[in-house]
Amino acid sequence: MGLGERDPRDVGAESPKGALGRLGLAPKKHFGQCFLADRGIAARIAELTAPAGGTVLELGAGLGALTRPLLERAERVIAVERDRDLVPELRTALGEAVSAGGLTVVEADAKAIDVAALLAGQPAPHALAGNLPYQITGPLLTLATRAARHLDRVAYLVQLEVAARLTARPREGDYGALSVFVQAAFDVDRPLVVRRGAFYPQPNVDSALVVLTPRSAPIEETETFSQLVRAAFAGRRKKLGNAWKGLSPREALASAASRAGIDLERRGEELDASAFARMAVELDVERSTAPKAVPR
Repeated sequence: MGLGERDPRDVGAESPKGALGRLGLAPKKHFGQCFLADRGIAARIAELTAPAGGTVLELGAGLGALTRPLLERAERVIAVERDRDLVPELRTALGEAVSAGGLTVVEADAKAIDVAALLAGQPAPHALAGNLPYQITGPLLTLATRAARHLDRVAYLVQLEVAARLTARPREGDYGALSVFVQAAFDVDRPLVVRRGAFYPQPNVDSALVVLTPRSAPIEETETFSQLVRAAFAGRRKKLGNAWKGLSPREALASAASRAGIDLERRGEELDASAFARMAVELDVERSTAPKAVPR
């Protein structure tokens, strides 16, 4: 190759459309594939994901648009990709990084991976990142919350509407159960909006990068905590006394709410994650001390 020429197999040197065409492929709708095509935005996401060194576990590496700038910043990148047509291309195009030990490409469904196992023994800090297919954003957020204690940062590119829900505070219109569950584990920031034209194929909505930093004192998502949150938002306009009436006898709810400092005349959208956690603790106390029914 002459000076300034790029290897045609370098996925960073060609557009996603061009790379897929060269491979005889098309975006797979059933995978929800929308490839990041703006290298400037990819570099900015990498900067926000991996400030310096450490290991990044990337979900849905695709054609390597984000993998490449992550490799420039992180000590190790573990790239997870489900599409078996793209995995060989990643290993070939980024073969130098693979050979040097800086990159591991894993063919797997991101929803089913064991984050702790993949990061075990890898240099810290540990980050989880990805341009998420919209239809599996929920499961991958759940994956992050369950692995929060093994992570120092999560950087997800999600639908703008989802980012609004993740960052919403009590009494705001976008605040809901998803807000509570994620904020129980993380402090949430939205540092970057990415317009739809940055992707191929172009989606019908804009996206945003959310950066999730594990809380210094995370809230445990117990079964009672989950029940309270889901019931509170199942009937959004219901007062808490009515929304929670199926969870325990009214007297037990009233006693637990009093000790937790919660007014049952309020609505779920007024409580933050800490308030739900206090109620969960007190309701568990009520349940544990309630008289047991005697079999006849």
